[in-house]
Amino acid sequence: MKNLFISAAFVLALAACQNETKNNSNNSTEINMEQTTEKSAIEKLLFSYRNALNTSDVNKVLPLYTNDGVFMPSNAPSAVGQEQIKTSYEFVFKTIQLKIEFFIDEIEVNGDFAFARTTSKGTTLIHANGQTVPEENRELFVLQKVEGLWKISRYMFNKMK
Repeated sequence: MKNLFISAAFVLALAACQNETKNNSNNSTEINMEQTTEKSAIEKLLFSYRNALNTSDVNKVLPLYTNDGVFMPSNAPSAVGQEQIKTSYEFVFKTIQLKIEFFIDEIEVNGDFAFARTTSKGTTLIHANGQTVPEENRELFVLQKVEGLWKISRYMFNKMK
């Protein structure tokens, strides 16, 4: 009788462990699927930003930023908020024309915040002299999910060469 009781307890414990493992596996799969969905949405945002840069379109850049977003360009003052960001990009697009491609090195998501580390490579046409020069940067994006959409909260870059 004692052996029967021990055997029954063992079987129940084993079944409980297997069920817990199955639940953990299901939770892990759900988390991975959610992460993949979020990362895909962030990739779409980054490529929309690239397209806005390549077309020099301030009106396509602005909706990609949060209302309190910060643009921190290399060798220039930071632009804080939509109005300053607009002014900054208007200056950039009057000065140069970019033709770049983004390469995503890393995306990490934590709730409604994420960061993306990218590099970009292409060319820059300098309007003042008509010269086209190589362009190669590394970028860091801090992203925030606002009303279900990923937006750029903070963005900075620097030249690699």
